[in-house]
Amino acid sequence: MAALHVELVGEGPPIVLAHGFTQTGRLWGPFAVALARHRQLVSVDLPGHAGSSTVEADLPTAGELVLDAAARTGEVPVDLLGYSLGARVALHAALDHPERVRRLILIGATGGIEDDAARAARRARDEELADELERDGDLDGFLERWLANPMFGTLRPDAAEIDERRRNTAAGLASSLRLAGTGTQQPLWDRLATCRVPVLVLAGANDPRFVVAGLRIAALTGGVFSAVPGAAHAAHLEQPALSARFVASWLSATETPR
Repeated sequence: MAALHVELVGEGPPIVLAHGFTQTGRLWGPFAVALARHRQLVSVDLPGHAGSSTVEADLPTAGELVLDAAARTGEVPVDLLGYSLGARVALHAALDHPERVRRLILIGATGGIEDDAARAARRARDEELADELERDGDLDGFLERWLANPMFGTLRPDAAEIDERRRNTAAGLASSLRLAGTGTQQPLWDRLATCRVPVLVLAGANDPRFVVAGLRIAALTGGVFSAVPGAAHAAHLEQPALSARFVASWLSATETPR
């Protein structure tokens, strides 16, 4: 099985970071700087992205690859944080391999599209996007259109870090859309009650669809939900200091002897 690219920053107990679609393991901004004051950040490039552009994996396999990358720190189990695409990957990792996950933090997460027709329609749209990317090879145009999505409407250009997103490739992002896009995720809602690890779910207060999903995930897992004021989908990039405080406070409150 292929290995994911990993970068380590900071010192202390490790926390594994799984980024969103079109991002990279380096695109966590001031949020990561705050976390790294007391923790070692294990930042992975997810399959199809940046240093892992040639790695192809569906969501369950990506979850396993992320945990394999985390194991390079020598720490098992590990704290795992995922945003959007990374949250889907992290959910699969925690549900499929609970013995390898200590605590789970999700930002902008969903348990999947439950309606079969709606899920198939989303998968078809992602296939069309992937075909377009491969056909045109226009990475800059794709990134511009992706970031024009209303859910990123309040994300400042500097926080979006488009230059860092250009480390991705058209072929890699197309692979990620086909194998790990939202439409590929089999609904996990029925499995969430079996989650055996502590869970924190964050969503931007101005991202209503993911607030609803986050509340539901927290209720089903017995976890904690927090809405981040003044933020939409990319809550940790729009409100990094506040998001980092939420995460740090929860980690401190749920700390147990190792």
